[in-house]
Amino acid sequence: MKVAVQCFATLGVYLPAGTTGDSVTLELPAGTTVDDVVRALGIPADLEYLRVVNGHERPPGYYLVDGDVLSLFPPLAGGSGGETP
Repeated sequence: MKVAVQCFATLGVYLPAGTTGDSVTLELPAGTTVDDVVRALGIPADLEYLRVVNGHERPPGYYLVDGDVLSLFPPLAGGSGGETP
């Protein structure tokens, strides 16, 4: 099966060598989970990130299917908080 994998911001360094941009299409065996892809990319287990499949946050054990788009985002921080200095 083919799954598009997108790694944004600081996670882009974990895409396979030679990848242009922030995404790559991988050929994966049936039964592959989000966590299987994360391990295959070499993303450290202690690194925090969001796992999104087809626009919906999913757990590490979520099974991917042909045509899925897996997006990995580092945690977002910041915001205005509405305070004025």
